[in-house]
Amino acid sequence: MLRRKTLPQLIEELRGNENIINWHEIQPQESKTRPMPGSVDPRIKAALEKRGIAELYTHQHTAYETVRKGENIVAVTPTASGKTLCYNLPVLQAIAEDDGSRALYLFPTKALSQDQKSELNEIINEMGIDIKSFTYDGDTAPAIRQIVRTVGHIVITNPDMLHSAILPHHTKWISLFSNLKYIIIDELHTYRGVFGSHVANVIRRLQRICKFYGSNPLFICTSATIANPKELAEQLTGQPMRLINDNGAPKGRKHFVFYNPPIVNQPLNLRKSSTVEVNELAKEFLSNKIQTIVFARSRVRVEIILSHLQELTKNEIAAKSIRGYRGGYLPNQRREIEKGLRNGDILGVVSTNALELGVDIGQLQVCIMTGYPGSVASTWQQAGRAGRRHGEALVLMVASNTPIDQYIVQNPEYFFDRSPESARINPENLLILVDHLRCASYELPFKTGEPFGPSDIEEILEYLVEERVLHRVTDSYYWANQSFPASEVSLRSAAQENVIIVDQTETANVKIIGEMDRFSAMTLLHDEAIYLHEGVQFQVEKLDWEHKKAYVREVDVEYYTDANLAVKLNVLDIDKTETRRISSINYGEVRINAIPTIFKKIRLSSFENIGYGPINLPEEELHTSGTWVELTEVDSSIDTKTLEQLLLGIANVLGHIIPIHVMCDRNDIHVVSQIRAEHTQLPTIFIYDHYPGGIGLAEDVYKRFDEIKTAAKNLIKKCPCSDGCPSCIGTQIEGLNAKRMAVEMLGLI
Repeated sequence: MLRRKTLPQLIEELRGNENIINWHEIQPQESKTRPMPGSVDPRIKAALEKRGIAELYTHQHTAYETVRKGENIVAVTPTASGKTLCYNLPVLQAIAEDDGSRALYLFPTKALSQDQKSELNEIINEMGIDIKSFTYDGDTAPAIRQIVRTVGHIVITNPDMLHSAILPHHTKWISLFSNLKYIIIDELHTYRGVFGSHVANVIRRLQRICKFYGSNPLFICTSATIANPKELAEQLTGQPMRLINDNGAPKGRKHFVFYNPPIVNQPLNLRKSSTVEVNELAKEFLSNKIQTIVFARSRVRVEIILSHLQELTKNEIAAKSIRGYRGGYLPNQRREIEKGLRNGDILGVVSTNALELGVDIGQLQVCIMTGYPGSVASTWQQAGRAGRRHGEALVLMVASNTPIDQYIVQNPEYFFDRSPESARINPENLLILVDHLRCASYELPFKTGEPFGPSDIEEILEYLVEERVLHRVTDSYYWANQSFPASEVSLRSAAQENVIIVDQTETANVKIIGEMDRFSAMTLLHDEAIYLHEGVQFQVEKLDWEHKKAYVREVDVEYYTDANLAVKLNVLDIDKTETRRISSINYGEVRINAIPTIFKKIRLSSFENIGYGPINLPEEELHTSGTWVELTEVDSSIDTKTLEQLLLGIANVLGHIIPIHVMCDRNDIHVVSQIRAEHTQLPTIFIYDHYPGGIGLAEDVYKRFDEIKTAAKNLIKKCPCSDGCPSCIGTQIEGLNAKRMAVEMLGLI
């Protein structure tokens, strides 16, 4: 029988692998602790000691003492550093001192709420104090809801539930709102973009109701590492915050390795599939009984890698020792997998980013990422899943062929030397603000001069009076409409009139599984589109555009769809301009008229085009904010067709680079090139927010354009192809070195 290799032995073997292009070592760190504060109730102390916690890490101690002084805090430390105790300890202490105290916990997902509830209840049981903690979400039984509302000391929920089910019915929650001491916002970094802008307004509504019932709760926020946690927490809550980042948790030695698969097609610079390489690497660790987590970008990838790994390791380990984990699994199945990982029964797990958030799965020894997760912050979150408190850990990022992956692995200094991205929100976005003023008016009448964030809302309230949504009596605005406004507002979108997604997989159980703004629905929910929901693939059988409904059915196919949009851009207003030698960079308001034309079917494993079809939908209009670069002079030797292809190539690279720099999803911001812009007839590249009114991303691009431009040049230069390929500018121009010309053009901008 072959002797098993240890992780240090496998790490040494890996060092000789020619596909490794960067090896970064993070040194171990001893824990830094402080004695348990004297004010902590002896019953809480005893319960924590039973769990092996006799002292607090420095950040936990600072958090407890700061909250006890009456300050709002945001605690920022790496994954698995004991952030939960930063809020559980002050909350449990407050309830132990006064049985009337209440706390509201907000988590971005239901899975996280359930996970935190079970951990909290274990401590409560060991304390021997009658503290009632409940989750309140869509799965809470009607019989239990009444109990939660009246006697729950700790109510655990999510922003969507707070927005649509708790705040509009606040009169049923008097016990909670009149005694609310603490509001916990966990995983703060997830509240960015449109979602974060909505949640900031939900929190304004929450504070307004608390004030009405006479409470003034403190905020305890926790976050993974982002560049601006204090700023984000203050924007989200409207309250001053104290940043706590003196991490005292121990960590073992960690190796962070970038792996670039070998090139298999030299002319096209195509590399071996990252999925195949991940399977081979993971097999090596699992066969040697080393606990490993593999992250994949989609549900299909998770299932493909899982079945391959089970097949590759069937002679060494049982198939049930390797499991998948993603949205769409039933809660009890997920709990079973989490438990198996904690106690070591499960050796390997293949997951979407569902395990990136703080669900407790213990600490594994190896983390393998199939491609770059999309942001520095997400990458560190996933990497944090590997690394026991003592002993070595290995993180492997296996690059795919996409420009974003190739840029990251070939510019390791970009990743390791910079702080993670800033999270941007814009709660003052007019569409979002108006929606929440309607919801807030339904909950409580507005008084003249009453604040709701920094904006002057008097004009909006008067507009709502004209629209007969509100009715003004002397100095108060009352709700005067038949509708229930919260049901019409989705926290995940900025557009009204969303398209509802109806799952008709089971004829007997047709259900609504989501919604999408109209603009996105054109390219993602057209007939025959493949739509991913919680990692599950659905095919759109019919998009009823008139009634705003998309009917979908679950499928399992090896391709995804990508739609072509014919886009017309008009500049409505220029706010800022910077003139340069042969170009100008502008920021302002733009109007986009878009009509989808055709869709392509693209194979998941090789990204080749395997089919297409027409899309028949009417034109849509979007008013948003944008940044655009105009070329005021062009080399006369470049013909129109070449110039068009060069602009397209540069736009392709910027489309991949920008999301890394402004911390957004690729769908949040669009990049379009035009050989002759409507307003100037000049060659122009437009970068615009893909949300009505904009959410501040294009403005961020304007401010950081030189940094983004340099990153785009580096990506193209470092690509090993000779004159342009799918991993950089995405185009080749016959007889010309498109790559060199694109770099020169970027240099001149």
